[in-house]
Amino acid sequence: MTPPAADNPSSTRGTIALAINPAASFGRTRLAGDHAAARFRAAGRDVVVLQADGYSGLRQLVDQTLTRREVGALVVVGGDGMVHLGVNALAGSDIALGIVPSGTGNDVARLLGLPLHDTAAACRLILASMAAGGRLIDAGRVVSEGRTSYFAGVLSAGFDAAVNERANSWRWPRGKSRYNLAMLKELGSFRRIDYTVTADNMTWRQPALLISVANGQYIGGGMRITPEASQEDGLLDLFVVKPLSRLRFLAVFPKVFAGKHTGHPAVQITRVQKVRLEAEGVVAYADGERIGPLPVDVDVVPGAVRVLA
Repeated sequence: MTPPAADNPSSTRGTIALAINPAASFGRTRLAGDHAAARFRAAGRDVVVLQADGYSGLRQLVDQTLTRREVGALVVVGGDGMVHLGVNALAGSDIALGIVPSGTGNDVARLLGLPLHDTAAACRLILASMAAGGRLIDAGRVVSEGRTSYFAGVLSAGFDAAVNERANSWRWPRGKSRYNLAMLKELGSFRRIDYTVTADNMTWRQPALLISVANGQYIGGGMRITPEASQEDGLLDLFVVKPLSRLRFLAVFPKVFAGKHTGHPAVQITRVQKVRLEAEGVVAYADGERIGPLPVDVDVVPGAVRVLA
């Protein structure tokens, strides 16, 4: 088991490693990384800017920087994919994670109460949190095809993961509209999935439209699927949507944004510590990033990451 982050944070000293989303080359978020670097330097901090052509190259650059330099904080500029990169780089470390939310979904930032699309406010909060030491949050840990990774928000394996898979195959449109269009397209052909679920040593067959394992509350840019989930309770929320007709699904869907869907008879939420999900032809996503095909084993690592929030 990866140990939790150390009690003595290093964020009050050392360099700020600023990792910028390699896809942030358009729109209002294009200069967020440059603005963040300027603000940290104006506050007297040493900053090294990390950029690469793709996520794999950026992850390698982040790992090299954390190994070779005395880094007080890793600050990621972007959305949930960048948070995912940061969590996997830092889980079990005493280096703190800062987030400048400038992505499409920003679901982890939303849960942490961070200012969205406001670089100046996000940088002020990071600097203040560095002085205070930040706070520890849990991380989900998932094993798929023999590989272990971590997530801060939600792991999905079902309809919403299929929507991500479809949306990621498109180059256009950008932003939330791509996810929404992919959802409508997927809804036309999606069928129920027959899962085998093992949760805290109990195993059962579960027909469902989707199953998620949540460390946070949100997916898809603000859909509050597990309103009571906490990143600081040492537990995961197992979220199940049982089979519904398309019309009934569309009737329930708008309620998800306000977290008003939990009383529906097709919705089931259970607190667990570990889960195994098995099903044929299903791919899991976590924090919006592709993890791999089922089966997956998921558990929670309490206090795994120190965040500047």
